[in-house]
This record gives sequence, structure tokens and C-alpha cells, in this order.
Amino acid sequence: MPDFKSRIEKILTSHFGKEINVKNIRELSGGCINNALKVNTSGGNFFVKYNTADHTSLFETEAMGLKLLKETQSLDIPEVITYGRSDAHIYLILEYIEPAPQSKPYWEDFGISLAGLHRNSQSMYGLHFDNFIGSLRQNNKLTDDWISFFVNERLEPQIKMGIDSGKIPSQVHQYFKSLYKLLPQILYSETPALLHGDLWSGNVMVNEKGNAVLIDPAVYYGHREMELAFTTLFGGFDIDFYNSYMESFPLEDNFEERFEIYNLYPLLVHINLFGGGYLNSVVSILRRFIR
Repeated sequence: MPDFKSRIEKILTSHFGKEINVKNIRELSGGCINNALKVNTSGGNFFVKYNTADHTSLFETEAMGLKLLKETQSLDIPEVITYGRSDAHIYLILEYIEPAPQSKPYWEDFGISLAGLHRNSQSMYGLHFDNFIGSLRQNNKLTDDWISFFVNERLEPQIKMGIDSGKIPSQVHQYFKSLYKLLPQILYSETPALLHGDLWSGNVMVNEKGNAVLIDPAVYYGHREMELAFTTLFGGFDIDFYNSYMESFPLEDNFEERFEIYNLYPLLVHINLFGGGYLNSVVSILRRFIR
């Protein structure tokens, strides 16, 4: 947002109902989709995310997801201050999390806390609103069958997007259709669990207490193996995280095999967002199951 200082002061003053003065602003690195700022004010420090996207729902649904996660009191989640549009930019303002070293039982506590989040449930898979994963729309149509939800609301939209953009060859879709026939023998259903939805190391911070803080959610109610599978990508988490989770809320046997199938979704998302070598990973997984 050009003229950051005056705009942020106006937004925060309106939100809090008292004058807020910006002392300094610092650009933050790390985001691949949005721009981010640390804003020091007379009312405290804030995290400001902004973008030129046309769809204001990008940050609206993120704020709704953060609030949904925070209401469970299972994990530390940044407080949503406000969101909206300022001329050509959309913005989201959160409490600022001051990074700190991990506590000694960080990974064990994180695993237990995530298990606690996953015990929050509802009767159907999906959510009462659609949202985004990265900058891509994520469909959350309420569905009572897990495999149908996984195929129709997760895999198929990403495959179609990739084919339409030329990033995924049409032949790959045939591989997926062959996989779909096998899913009833491989996957199993369980009570829908509330998921962060985009849980990898880049979306986890450490607060001043040394605890994990989750950011940038793509929430929905799904199979919790989707969440655990996602954590194994892009570096993965410490073994103590998985051990403590399994002690708190065990998965069915042979979950590692199912993890590969569930990770097709984030890999497809990365194909559509970034291209690159993610297609090779997708094809390798498909060939292992349909050979």
C-alpha cells in the first residue's frame, strides 16, 4: 500500500476508536504470494499483509480461518485485528508474533496440541465457506463421503487448473482416474477433523513462550492424515512431533503409504503456483500405485 504510514494509522485508529500513531515500518521477507510488514505503533506492534489481488475474500477467508482455529484454544494462533481494502490493495492486520527460540519440549507439545485441534469435529467434510490455499481457490463443498470430497473438491479442481494452463499433460489425468478406482481399497474414513489445511514448516512460527504458532491457514474439516502427510513435505517436522501426536491420537496402520496419496494435493497446488519439478513427484507417486 503506497503511503503506508497514513493509511495504516487511519485503519488502526478507526478499528480501535482511538488515535494510533505509526512509529516505524519494516518490510518482512519470506512471503512468496503477499507482501508483509512489521508496523510499530503507539498501540503496539502489528503484522500487516497486503496484496493487489482483486478478490477481497483472499484475506477475509484467511481471517475467518484464523478465528476458527483460535476458538478451539488448541494451539497458539495470532489474533486477527482487521482486514479490508484500501484503494487498490487488500490488507490483513494481525497481532505481531515476536520470533523466539523453541522451548525444550517444543516438538512434543506441538504434536499434542495438533492432536487436540484434530479432535474438533463436525458431521461432514468441508466447510461452510470456500477459501484459498496460497492464492488458489479451495473448494469446501460439504460432503458426507471422504473419498468423494478428496477427489472432487481437492484433486480434480487442481488437475483441471493445471491442464487448462498447460502445466499438467492431459495424460496425467488418466493416471489419476486409474488411481481413483483403487482408493476405496487404500483409504479409510473417520470422523472429520478440523485441519489447518496448509501445515508445513513455513507456516509455523515460534512465539516468545517458545511455543508453535500457526499462520496462513487453509482450514476445513477433513481426514487428519491429510494434515500429517502435508507436514512431511518440504523438510518435514522433528520425529518427536510425530511420536507425541501418535501417542495422543494414533493413526491407523500403514499411514505412510496413504501419506503419498494425500500429498498429491499440495504437490498439485505447487504445480499450479510455481511449476517446476513438482509434476515429476506427482507422476512418480501415481506410477507406484497404478503400475
